[in-house]
Amino acid sequence: MSWDWFGDPDYWSSRLVFQRMLAALYLLAFVVALNQFRALLGERGLLPIPRFVRRVPFRASPSLFHLYYSDRFFAAVAGTGAVVSAVLLAGLADPLPVWAHLLLWTVPWVLYLSIVNVGQVWYSFGWESLLLETGFLAVFLGPAHVEPPVPVLWLLLWLLFRVEFGAGMIKMRGDPCWRDLTCLYYHHETQPMPGPLSWYFHHLPRSLHKVEVAASHLTQLVVPFVLFAPQPAATVAAGFVIVTQTWLVLSGNFAWLNLITIILAVSAVDGLLLPLSPPALTESPPWFLGVVLAMTAGMVALSYWPARNLLQRRQIMNYSFNKLHLANTYGAFGSVTRERHEVIFEGTGAEELTPDTEWREYEFKGKPGDPRRRPPQVAPYHLRLDWMLWFVSLSSRYGGTWITEFVTRLLAGDRQTLKLLRRNPFPDSPPTFLRARLFRYRFTTWRERRETGAWWVREPVGAVIRTCRLDPDGTAVPVGVPD
Repeated sequence: MSWDWFGDPDYWSSRLVFQRMLAALYLLAFVVALNQFRALLGERGLLPIPRFVRRVPFRASPSLFHLYYSDRFFAAVAGTGAVVSAVLLAGLADPLPVWAHLLLWTVPWVLYLSIVNVGQVWYSFGWESLLLETGFLAVFLGPAHVEPPVPVLWLLLWLLFRVEFGAGMIKMRGDPCWRDLTCLYYHHETQPMPGPLSWYFHHLPRSLHKVEVAASHLTQLVVPFVLFAPQPAATVAAGFVIVTQTWLVLSGNFAWLNLITIILAVSAVDGLLLPLSPPALTESPPWFLGVVLAMTAGMVALSYWPARNLLQRRQIMNYSFNKLHLANTYGAFGSVTRERHEVIFEGTGAEELTPDTEWREYEFKGKPGDPRRRPPQVAPYHLRLDWMLWFVSLSSRYGGTWITEFVTRLLAGDRQTLKLLRRNPFPDSPPTFLRARLFRYRFTTWRERRETGAWWVREPVGAVIRTCRLDPDGTAVPVGVPD
């Protein structure tokens, strides 16, 4: 039996670019974990990992941290992931034997899986599972001196299809504004974390907003099927995905969701179009063929659940059917909010509260706060606290226990927690009282922008956290005064 079909040298360049881009994304993900874990998940974090692993067994959340946890060990795990990712990004793994290359790409996948499975709400975003599923498939792509395995290339196409088609179907089955093409009347203003150009996108003519939605439907409902067509049609389809994802990058901050979708689309591009020349390629060893085919059979079996989900009327999105985050379901913005709300934290150093008490506002790195501050460019970096506060503005149930802990840390002036913020209004000593209020935000009009220089107009609509202070045992307690 001939195995010539197993590898396709025409995708050598595409695989190389895909691997470099994915390694860069892995590196970013580990850096984000290093920068934020102590305050979010550390021994004294808002949702400590030691408390989680005592409550949840290994079989329910496979992770190295079930074996041992300390903040130093977490830093070592994330740091190792970052170093290995940098090695892969630099191409130092390309000359390795197939077995060594496979093992090296397995390292960041295992380490990041260990983080995600104990990350709780901070790692509950769909792009975490998408990175893990993409990273798992990348393990089996092989080094630069062998032909890219065709079964893995097809699995990457299937993953990209699920990402795009799943997002398209959740829209068509969800909010009616997707069907009448009006969702972008609101989305640029109400999305989780607007970017520097979001104000301008919001003020585009409504007719153009309808064109945006129509283009989204075309790219997510029609184009994914063309990905499986012969070249050059597949490359054209991948180009549509890349262009629309770049449009989303320009219009808002969605962590690395758009970047990893672009990376997946690169794998569908005809490598002969890229200005890279492959070296003399060697045959894949027989054991590698067997491993790839066994993995492919496993992924096909696991795909039953996301495929069934795509066909169901009650489609769910961003769900993992197994604890290894393989063959997941994806999707985003099945519904679009019509008004924007923000949770604003304020403190005061006053010893007693009066109607004239001066309250000072905490400023976050990414989410809207000061109306005169232009929305920053954050993506592909992921500000986990800022994102979760957007969910809290939709419903207090997203705050769980961590938001009370967050208030306690602000009142205590906790240094690690304050590192998550852009500006601490109490640099010398922590506040004596703290509260959190809900504000309604909207973008300024062109006229308001010219007259005031502000990007936002806001007004208070209620309380999220009643005024509180620390009691003697260091717990935030309400003081029972009007807000």
